[in-house]
Parts: sequence; structure tokens; C-alpha cells
Amino acid sequence: MSLYGSFLSDEQFLCSICLDVFSSPSSTPCGHSFCMSCISTYWDGCKVCQCPLCKRTFPKRPDLQINRTLREITEQFRYMKGGGGGGVETEKKRGGRGDGNIPDYLLDELKKKFPRAPAETPTCETRSPENDPTHQPLASSAPPPPPLGPPSTRRRFTMSGAASSQSAAVCGIHSRGVTVYCRTDRVCVCPDCDAEQHQGHETVSVEDEWTETRSQLSASSQEIQEMIRERIRKIEEIRTSVSELELAVERETAGSVGLFSALVSAIERSQAQLMEVMEMSRRAAEHQADAMIRQLEMEVQELRRRESALAALAQSDDPSHGVKTFHLLSTPPPTKNWSGVSVTSDLGSGTIYRSLVALLEKFQEELRNISEKGFPSSALEPSPVRAQPRMRRVQEYALDVTLDGDTAHPRLIVSDDMKSVRCGERHRLLPDHPERFDRVVCVLGSEVISSGRHYWEVEVGGKTDWDLGVARKSISKKGKIDVTPENGYWFLSLRNKNKYAFRTEPSTDVCLTLRPQKIGVFVDFEKGQVSFYNVDAKIHIYTFSDPFTECILPFFSPCTNKSGKNEAPLVLTPVNATE
Repeated sequence: MSLYGSFLSDEQFLCSICLDVFSSPSSTPCGHSFCMSCISTYWDGCKVCQCPLCKRTFPKRPDLQINRTLREITEQFRYMKGGGGGGVETEKKRGGRGDGNIPDYLLDELKKKFPRAPAETPTCETRSPENDPTHQPLASSAPPPPPLGPPSTRRRFTMSGAASSQSAAVCGIHSRGVTVYCRTDRVCVCPDCDAEQHQGHETVSVEDEWTETRSQLSASSQEIQEMIRERIRKIEEIRTSVSELELAVERETAGSVGLFSALVSAIERSQAQLMEVMEMSRRAAEHQADAMIRQLEMEVQELRRRESALAALAQSDDPSHGVKTFHLLSTPPPTKNWSGVSVTSDLGSGTIYRSLVALLEKFQEELRNISEKGFPSSALEPSPVRAQPRMRRVQEYALDVTLDGDTAHPRLIVSDDMKSVRCGERHRLLPDHPERFDRVVCVLGSEVISSGRHYWEVEVGGKTDWDLGVARKSISKKGKIDVTPENGYWFLSLRNKNKYAFRTEPSTDVCLTLRPQKIGVFVDFEKGQVSFYNVDAKIHIYTFSDPFTECILPFFSPCTNKSGKNEAPLVLTPVNATE
């Protein structure tokens, strides 16, 4: 029986790192053996050297030497497996025969290192006397060494520590460890793949490439961090630009609305003055014409009397009377020279037109300055309160508010869709509902607010008087009411076209540069705040804070119509978010 079949197996000659038969094997101080190149490469770059198998660490890197005995055994093993190589010549030099049998001088050492398999008879293959007369039998009566048990699957070395925390990669073609890095193709390969497919390429060990790559990680990380910081700065710059743009839009909107509103108001005033002056001129011309016509009619009447007297004198038969009377009748009566008299055609509008021209020239000058310099940041600030939410944010809390007709005062006329209310001329015959106001011309909304944030918009148009806000659900609706926050009323008022005030005791005047056409009402129930906004100009008007102790309802009052001067309705409009 051959020694290979009796003692040796593939597992006993494999390096645990490259998973191939030992090449120049060396042993560590802990007794484990590896290829000299494999263990040297594995320890390169490590601060602490460690055995890949038992994990024993060595304070100082061991000075490894080639295990010559194991190398010779490995060479014999390669030869007996048919691997060829230098094992045959080595055997001949030492006196052995190249027929597949191991030299005699290594037999004792092999028996010590490699036990027999339990199922095998501990004998060695003998040579025939014809070929080798010096043949001696190798049978022994000593008990066989303890068995190793069935061979396990091929061992795989798990790299750890500074090298890797995962299992080493193995080539799927050659079943060897992937220990070579091809810089030309940028791939990791095994030594066989390197020899077959990457000849002439620039190759290094994976560990060397990783050591060089690791030195570049810090620079790459710093470069990435700088790129991140640069983009974060750009994000902040863009956000700042957007914020500045929003402020510029608010400023431009407030300024332009104020400028054009002033121009429109001036034109409307000029138009009204023009109509009034022309009407006065017309009336003056009519009065003048009537006076002249009366005077002319009187003169005509006098001249007709003279004409009748002269006609009667012509029929007289008394010469003496005729001569005397003719002298008196022939002198014309005192009359006015009407040749240069006419009705005044000047309408008196020239002054108004000249004033309007001066206004337009001033407006054009302001437009030129604005087109060159823009609106100043301090111009037309609607309110000193800048920390209030902007229109776009509060509009996110839009509430679909409708009017509660059962609470409307008898003079109020609520539309069928419950979205508008105006004040009529007289009381209407309505049921005396317990929730109906009977003295104050106001109406409540149907939506009960008990938490959260809510917002709605009301078109006030050109009304001269109105009240808008919220009221406590339990307020008294009968008789005279003192509308103050202490009594559960929080609302903004307009009186006489331009006097804005928040109803406190005493009232808090609110100065507005721009006259709003649409009012936005925002309620933050938890904070106890009610805020008002000029929707068209997108600016904050006023905020009042007072903790709400119970549910509240939207509050509306179009006020009395003042003989038609304030008959326009209050209209609840859909909320369209502004940009």
C-alpha cells in the first residue's frame, strides 16, 4: 500500500491563507504553518502580529524561517500525487527512488507527524525483491496512533484585526485566495488568474493596495466634507435669498399698493371735484341765462308798448297832440347794449385739470425714482409687528366659514349660500330665536372653534363701517351689549372710512397706511391670539392676545347702511394661497 494512501491527505498540506499546497512553508511560534509569502503578506501593515488560526498575538513580529522538513515532505506529497516538480530530483539526490515511494530516512519522521487512518492496516507498500533486494518490511507491531477522524471540508482562513472582519474572498475558478490586485483592470484576483489573464498588467498584493488606498482616505474624506460644507453654505445662501426676496416682495407690494392707491384716490377725488365744479358751473350758467332772459323780456315788453303807442298816434286826428306825443314816443326807452353779452362758457375745470397734471407729474417722478432705486426698506411699513406669521403660512389653516342665520339681527340680510351679509333699511319679521341679536346689527359664524389654528377671509370692499373678529359662544345676544374682550368680543373695527381700531376699553387705534379691500382673520386657539391681515397687500395689521377660556365663533357686523352709504355687504371669499 502506498504511503500517500496510508498516511497523507490534501488537508494536511494546505495553507490556511491561500488554500493551496504549501509553498516554502514556515511555522509560527504557536506551531501553525503557512506559506512564507502568505503569512508575511498577512502581517504587512499590522501593528500587532497575530496567528490567523489560533489568534495568538506576538508582541514582536516573529523572524520566520522556512521549515525545511515540511518543505521536503510537501515536495514528496506533490510528487506522489503526480504533481511533478522538484521532488523527484531531490529524492534521487538523497538516495531515494522515483517510483512513488518515500525515502527510507524520512519514514520515521512521517510516522510521527502523520497518523494512519483507523480503517487502514498500518503497513507500507513493499518493493519486489526483483527490483530492490535491499527491501525491508515496514510492518510494526506497535499499536496504531489515535485516529484523526473523518476529514472535514476544506478549511477557510477568516481574516481579522487590521486586515478584515469578513471572510477572505476565494476565487470561484481556482479556489485560491484573492490576494492580488490588478491596477490596470482595477480588480482583485487570485495568483492563478493573475498569471493567466493579467500578464503584463501592473499588479500588487491586495494588502499593499489597501495600505496605499487607506493613506488616501483622509484626503478624500476631507475633500468630501469640504464639498458638503460648500453645499450647505449654498443652501443657506439660497434660503437667505428667498427670505430676502419675500421681504422685498412684501415691501414692493406694500409700496406699489400704497402708491397706486394714492394715485387712484387722487384721481377719484379729482373726478369728484371735476363733476362738482362742472355742475356748479352749469347751475351758474343757467342762473345767469335766466336773469338775462328776464331782463330781455322786460325790455321787449317795454318796446312793444312803445310800438303800440306809435301805432295809436298814427291814427290820431289832432296835429298838436301828435307833434307833442311823437317827440316823447320817438325817444327809445333806456335799454342795455346786449351786443357783447353772452352766457359764461367757462366750466371752471381748468384748475382741477392743472392740479391733476401736477399730481401725475409727481407720480411719474416717483415711478422714475422707484424704477431706479426701488422702494426703501423703511418705506410704507404697515406694522411694527414683524414676527407674526406671513400670509402664506396662515392661509394653510383655511376654514370654510358660513353664517348662522339664526343669530342674524332682523335688519341683516343673509344670502342663500350663507356667505354674505348686508344691512337693510328696516327690520324684517323673523322668529324671535333665542340666539338672535336684537339690538346689535351682527351675526355669528356656524363653525365652533375649540382648538387649533384657523383662518378665513372677508371682502370689505369700499364699506365705510364694519366689525370683524371672533366672539365667545356664550355671549349675551339680547339688549345692549358692551363689546369688549372682557365680555367675550375680539374684533377689528372700521368707522367713517379711515378710522381703524381694536375694540378694547378704551379702544386701541390701529394706524393703516393702506386701506384693505379684503381682511384675513387668523385664530390660534392654544396661544389665545386673533390676528388680522391685509390680504391684497399681504401684510400683517394687528394681533391681540387673550386666553380663550371656552369655544369661540367667527363674528361679523356690516354695521348700519347709513342711508345707502354703507350698504355694500361683507362677503366670505375662498382662500387662495398667495405666493
